[in-house]
Amino acid sequence: MDEPSAEQWIASFAEAVGAEAPDEGRIAELLKLAAIAAHSSERIAAPIACWIAGANGVDIERAIEVAEGLGEG
Repeated sequence: MDEPSAEQWIASFAEAVGAEAPDEGRIAELLKLAAIAAHSSERIAAPIACWIAGANGVDIERAIEVAEGLGEG
């Protein structure tokens, strides 16, 4: 059996945990936040930054803005 695509895996995971899967725009924003975090620090910062933002209800645009500011410092 072939591996599912990232989109299929994300949709299946979201359904399994009772959540709505992100649309393409939201995925792009999350990847932007992850990229900023990973390139400003170590790779581990990417998923943790996304988790912090999501778990605490931080607007993704605000999270990106903060991450960009930290990357400049």
